Amino acid sequence: MTLVLNVIGVLVFMVGLLISIAWHELGHLSTAKLFGIRVPQYMVGFGRTVWSRKKGETEYGIKAIPMGGYIRMIGMFPPGEDGKVTARSTSPFRSMIEDARSAAYEELRPGDETRLFYTRKPWKRVIVMFAGPFMNLVLAMAIFFGVWMTFGVSQTSTAVGTVVPCVIKQGEKRDACKDGDPVAPAKAAGLRVDDRIIAFNGRKVDDWSTLQKSIRETVGPATLTVVRDGSEKTLPVTLIPNEVAKTDGRGGYVKGQYVTAGWIGFTPKGEIAALTFGQSVDRVGQIVEDSVQGLVNLPSKVPALWNAAFNGAEREPDSPMGIVGAARINGEIATLDIPGEERMSIMLNVLGMFNLSLFLFNMLPLLPLDGGHIAGALWESLRRNVARIFRRADPGPFDVAKLMPAAYVVAGVFVCFTLLVLVADVVNPIKIT
Repeated sequence: MTLVLNVIGVLVFMVGLLISIAWHELGHLSTAKLFGIRVPQYMVGFGRTVWSRKKGETEYGIKAIPMGGYIRMIGMFPPGEDGKVTARSTSPFRSMIEDARSAAYEELRPGDETRLFYTRKPWKRVIVMFAGPFMNLVLAMAIFFGVWMTFGVSQTSTAVGTVVPCVIKQGEKRDACKDGDPVAPAKAAGLRVDDRIIAFNGRKVDDWSTLQKSIRETVGPATLTVVRDGSEKTLPVTLIPNEVAKTDGRGGYVKGQYVTAGWIGFTPKGEIAALTFGQSVDRVGQIVEDSVQGLVNLPSKVPALWNAAFNGAEREPDSPMGIVGAARINGEIATLDIPGEERMSIMLNVLGMFNLSLFLFNMLPLLPLDGGHIAGALWESLRRNVARIFRRADPGPFDVAKLMPAAYVVAGVFVCFTLLVLVADVVNPIKIT
């Protein structure tokens, strides 16, 4: 049964992946057609074509490898300076440029001269290229807000999960008490499992972060107001200084770092609770901030990823993960011994994070990514406007094809990184169980 659930989890992710890719390319397709650009192909996946059907002037299809997708627009690059689109040089860099230019015109038909991508105004080209990543952003937000505001998210509550029997420094990493260990303040005060703390020192607390901050800032006598069996009860407690895990200021902990702070001796209980719209906005903002920071830190993760893939080192929890790794995670989620609704909500959150990552990654101003084409269109608009202000001759379209050698380098780096992540996901995967 576990194997069946694991396979189902993987299949659910793969279906979600295909939908996400198709949704991304639909953004490009719809805006390209809106601005009159001819689109011969709309494909989900790469490699051999599994299924296709032509409707109107566009061939729609699915390919064998679900690692991306594309739409083919004619005239992605302007003609060369001599007005031709065929290779004219033995230089390898020039050949790269002209090969890309030729590919953009290979399906040119009579009457298409006014339907070329590069002939559209820069702002229209920006919209066409931005529409794909934007669709991923919309899907991510729809998933996040839909799941968080209906089913809810796992949160650390102010309810008591366990009461620690004795004083133990967290840095010691032990659970059992030793002879001579003093009794923990919570146990001495009579705090019980399932007590819900509603006030600390007479001040109302609604969330764990507020309560945790108040506890850590206090040493000495205090009071806990709890709800037990439906009635309120006030417990006097004496907090002591103890070694505790350092927090990151956002509800998480800094691995391997400890500080001395006020301590009672209990662990909070996790609960599933729906978020309000405002709370969802705050949570999205934090996730986007963390995702951007993760993208910035990506190069620094390569050495640890290499060691995890080839040297048997421990795979870090925040290590980069690819499609194979995400599919394996989804398979593990499907086998968790938790309610089905919770499993589905976690899997949807994984899909939402995948779409957010697609948006951020594609917005990098590098060819061949969408962000590279956006940057090219914005640069063209800037230099044309500058020429107009200073009454100079129109410099014409910016020839993005001239950047193709750099695009090949970027693509090569991406391919190598993808292969490294793939190896790590296969031989040393991130696990949640």
